[in-house]
Amino acid sequence: MKHAILGAGAVGGLVGAVLAHEGEDVTLLVRPENQSGYPGKLTLNTPNGGTESPVRIETKLTDDVDVLWVAVKTYELIGALSAVPSESNIGTIIPLLNGIDHVALLRVRFGHENVVPATIAVEAERVAAGQIVQCSPFARLALSMLGQERLANVADRLRHGGFTCEFQADEKTMLWSKLAFLGPFALTSTASDMDKQGIFADSAWRARLESAVGEACAVAVADGAVVDGGKILPTLASLPATMRSSMQKDVSAGRMPELDAIGGPILRRGERYNLNVPVTREMVARIQDRLSTLHSASAS
Repeated sequence: MKHAILGAGAVGGLVGAVLAHEGEDVTLLVRPENQSGYPGKLTLNTPNGGTESPVRIETKLTDDVDVLWVAVKTYELIGALSAVPSESNIGTIIPLLNGIDHVALLRVRFGHENVVPATIAVEAERVAAGQIVQCSPFARLALSMLGQERLANVADRLRHGGFTCEFQADEKTMLWSKLAFLGPFALTSTASDMDKQGIFADSAWRARLESAVGEACAVAVADGAVVDGGKILPTLASLPATMRSSMQKDVSAGRMPELDAIGGPILRRGERYNLNVPVTREMVARIQDRLSTLHSASAS
């Protein structure tokens, strides 16, 4: 099958590298100013070894593709879609973005049936153009049941490449299950600038994390999802001691974080359903203050 990857960062690069190594036809869509810096291959290092696989590098989608994987930062989505002409012939669009709100936007653009929402759980980093490191021993992909028939072979390829893949019937639960897990940890780790071990060793920050999970789950249930904070908290406790969220890494490196994509749905839907989410709101405000301080320091 032919695949295009929009967003050749850690997640997009990981998916592209595994598919290319499994014999799939992969094209990376990159910004024009970055094209010359990309090698015609993806190098992937995982806890189980390394691979190097050829890919094509393009700035705009020109060929028909079976699957378009969308893995850009959420705040870059609208601009990044300029690389996908409206007349493009695409079989299936699979978004791997954080948050929830991007699904409706993509379905307006491409049609409801063509967009198969998905979530991915993995810790990975892009260390250079075309070079990806998978830090976690796992890569878990969940896909909407809407795409099961047409994506069965793709899922098999990814499983053979080390992924765990499953199709889920309840899209809303699938998306909220990730956000109710990711959101509280990302917000707590970034607001505190602590890793998982530091958060759990500090009673006040651990309490904030637990409260944030409760708030996210309450909003998710009000929005029609089936999530259980009692299952999320033990999973958070089992994370590696030095685990840091990608939002925390972005803020520490002076990059724009996906604060609205991760915290925004909890705040906005909390307001919609008249649910109070004070801890989430407090940590979003702390991160905004931290960003302002970092920007002021860099400007001076």
